[in-house]
Amino acid sequence: MNEKTLDFIEPETSVKVLKVTGQKSSRKRILDMGLTPGTRVDVIRRAPLGDPVEFKLKGYNLSLRKKEAETVLVEVVK
Repeated sequence: MNEKTLDFIEPETSVKVLKVTGQKSSRKRILDMGLTPGTRVDVIRRAPLGDPVEFKLKGYNLSLRKKEAETVLVEVVK
């Protein structure tokens, strides 16, 4: 399995969420936004300086700061 954190995934790549780490409050916030284990996420684009990153999941777009994306462990979906 090729596991990476969400902040390292390039645009136009699809991934599956494996795990969300981090402090309890920030972890809960990310899970509440729909980034739960098993969810498919498409990386749409990065801002010019790399932060934030835009994702598409469950029919909506979500932007996360790089620091937040570091807490989401994913695997690339082929």
